[in-house]
Amino acid sequence: MNTEFRIERADKNDLEQLVSLERATFNYSCISRRSFKRVIESSHNYCWVARSGNDLAGYAIAFTRRNSKVWRLYSIAVAQNFRGLGVGNLLMNEVLNSAKTAGANAMSLEVKSDNKAAIHWYQSCGFETIDILPEYYDDGSDGFKMRFTFCPESQ
Repeated sequence: MNTEFRIERADKNDLEQLVSLERATFNYSCISRRSFKRVIESSHNYCWVARSGNDLAGYAIAFTRRNSKVWRLYSIAVAQNFRGLGVGNLLMNEVLNSAKTAGANAMSLEVKSDNKAAIHWYQSCGFETIDILPEYYDDGSDGFKMRFTFCPESQ
């Protein structure tokens, strides 16, 4: 397997692979093909893909809002056969660097409170839990709101 990865903005040719990865990764609140298409076509939302050759190794989606300095990491996923190879870190770096370059002060995200592996990884990336979200998910699960704050002197 090629372990050289490139990160680039997703385009409409990625739709089928994105939907497949989404369904293979999550068993709740899956992003639809139509929603992926809207994000890809949006001027203020972003979808990046990680590729190894022609294979989709992962994706990350971030949302922005007009007049807000806080970006939202909406979703990030790594294909099963590419886990443990640094793909998530590459995607996270791209998201954070893009937000910082665009003048964001912070990045927020929500995560299921029982997803210990994701929470630990987000913490290792510099995110802190700032709120508990009772019954946040469709299945009634609680969530945590987490935030990464950019240091003012690094802006």
